[in-house]
Amino acid sequence: MYPESQAASQADTTAGDSADVADQAAVNDSFDVEPPYDAHRDDLPEDRFLDRELSWLQWNSRVLALAADPDLPLLERTRFLAIFAGNLDEFFMVRVAGLKRRLAAGVAVQAASGLMPREIIETIWAEASELMAEHGRLFCTEVLPALAEQNIALLRWKDLGDDEQKRMQELFTDRIFPVLTPLAVDPAHPFPYISGLSLNLAVTIRNSDTGEEHFARVKVPPSLPRFVTLGGQRFVPVEDVIAAHLDQLFPGMEVLQSHTFRVTRNEDLEVEEDDAENLLKALERELQRRRFGSPVRLEVEESIDEHVLELLVSELDVSDSEVFHLPGPLDLTGLHGIVDLDRPELKYPAFVPHTHSHLAEVESSSPADMFAAISRRDVLLHHPYDSFATSVQRFIEQAAADPNVLAIKQTLYRTSGDSPIIEALIDAAEAGKQVLVLVEIKARFDERANIRWARKLEQSGCHVVYGIVGLKTHCKLALVVRDEAVGIRRYAHIGTGNYNPKTARIYEDLGLLSADVGITSDISNLFNNLSGFARQRDYPQLLVAPESVRAGLIDRIEREIDHCRAGRPARIRFKMNSLVDEALTDALYGASREGVPVELWIRSICALRPGVPGLSDNIRVRSILGRFLEHSRVFCFDNGGEPQAWIGSADLMHRNLDRRVEVLVKVPSRGHVDELSALLDRAFDPDTASWWLRPNGEWERHHHSPDGKALTELQSFLIAAHRRRRESPSAARRS
Repeated sequence: MYPESQAASQADTTAGDSADVADQAAVNDSFDVEPPYDAHRDDLPEDRFLDRELSWLQWNSRVLALAADPDLPLLERTRFLAIFAGNLDEFFMVRVAGLKRRLAAGVAVQAASGLMPREIIETIWAEASELMAEHGRLFCTEVLPALAEQNIALLRWKDLGDDEQKRMQELFTDRIFPVLTPLAVDPAHPFPYISGLSLNLAVTIRNSDTGEEHFARVKVPPSLPRFVTLGGQRFVPVEDVIAAHLDQLFPGMEVLQSHTFRVTRNEDLEVEEDDAENLLKALERELQRRRFGSPVRLEVEESIDEHVLELLVSELDVSDSEVFHLPGPLDLTGLHGIVDLDRPELKYPAFVPHTHSHLAEVESSSPADMFAAISRRDVLLHHPYDSFATSVQRFIEQAAADPNVLAIKQTLYRTSGDSPIIEALIDAAEAGKQVLVLVEIKARFDERANIRWARKLEQSGCHVVYGIVGLKTHCKLALVVRDEAVGIRRYAHIGTGNYNPKTARIYEDLGLLSADVGITSDISNLFNNLSGFARQRDYPQLLVAPESVRAGLIDRIEREIDHCRAGRPARIRFKMNSLVDEALTDALYGASREGVPVELWIRSICALRPGVPGLSDNIRVRSILGRFLEHSRVFCFDNGGEPQAWIGSADLMHRNLDRRVEVLVKVPSRGHVDELSALLDRAFDPDTASWWLRPNGEWERHHHSPDGKALTELQSFLIAAHRRRRESPSAARRS
């Protein structure tokens, strides 16, 4: 949920294999490697880059700190425990799996941080072990008792009363037993395949006639609820219910013991470029292979029997370092179900997004005329504070219904299962409009959903394309072509987040609705590039990866240096999810050494070391986490007194800058540039709660003043500010 994606496998490469070009490209993509840049510079220290994998672990540690914060509502702390667990699952499935693949393929080159992959993976095992232990401790000793005080009980089987155990016995017989499949291990039954992230019981049984002991595995069906309700707000882990009734699965045998375990596998995908002509079928084949990825982590409860653990380690072929002993229950991603309880007093105060004031002006017309509003002026949206449904979604829906609209073109990277945007595009195609949809079917962990939507869109008459060979299309663009009295006019939306109405309520993102001729012309040409054979590289109002995002940002950084040298206003301020790219990091170091103030607001990974004397004295790095996932990307430059701002889809990572189609748009309105500047001002205000990155790579939390007063929480501040704006329409119009 919290990260941008949810949960995949590729053929394992053995250590003796040589890596051909295709294998190397796939490894690089998984590991986010960027070979061409020479990071060895005599004028800069060798240790100037922090390690990206260890920086990611620091980010998840900050998530865990929110779960530990007693000032947060209790169910929100519980939610952060579930988010932490899900984040770590994906980290092992993709990042750790990528490290192991590099080692196995014999392409284990030194990272920019100076560490070798073996050093990185060993540090990950050690630090992840500590984090997982703290996660389990926090759940068992702090959150669980606090939930019990609020009459929300997560119990183990031994804690259930007689009546509750009887009800669970009936539930087991009626609903659980029929879907269980015990798998024995003996000469006639090989050790079963353990699917990734599945919850399992390792069972030891004895034949009462022969006295011989056997091993069996019982998989907990994923269709069952993670925590079974006992009535009211009392729950028990489903594996406890199964474990208490194992005798029904093995009649005539004596059940000696059972232990819960869970395996994480390599679940990244690899699709050969030779298959690109039939990408849909190639990807479907790879999805079938995904579940057979090699293990990268084994989670077991602390109480597991030593001999059972030895068997699991041997059969799964994992190292001792890859075994994580936890207090249990395992798989706390299931806590999301507990968070859904109707206990509003234990959650953040209710927040309902409202229509942006510039769009609310036309809501009195029926239907609200989005095109009239956008014709008057550009609209800068800030989700979730501004409603996605009454802005972006309404924009597409009105375009689909408007008889004057001739064509709609849109990119789709991730969307929800019941997306009204998909339905609107289908309606538009069925109404005879030209509809082009670029569906990125390689969006990690959303591949199956995107294949399904691609087929549905094609069947309805939409033109569906999958982008450019070798690149993922990650940009967020929608273009509407409309026949008006003055002639053909184009309207566009450029966003920093996905066209997903569900995540738009919990992800912080920015979007620009515009009829600006320069912007819409550039986007029109870009769509022609993506769907046809055009190869335009120059877009006056856009920076487009892989051609121009890195170079364009470095050029603007160098301009700030020139402004600073000339005594003109100069400052660089970026907001993004991650900063890894060495060339851009070095450019920022160069700006700092020339005296340009640099402020970086980074949610998760940061490879730059701020505050290093002589290198980054003028760089400050902040991170803000809260109820919404900070997801927007903003790039601001003081530009000698004529401020510039760009927003878009690109983080400063190798994959974004070199292996994806990304778009940044130059914000044309000075008022909107000032609005973005004010947002950054608030984030870097010393009175705003945030984490501060130190030169050694450690993050220091600042959420109380020296006198103990709580600092301003940015997202709460923005909720209140948007509420005041709605309550004062005249002020909103002036803005």
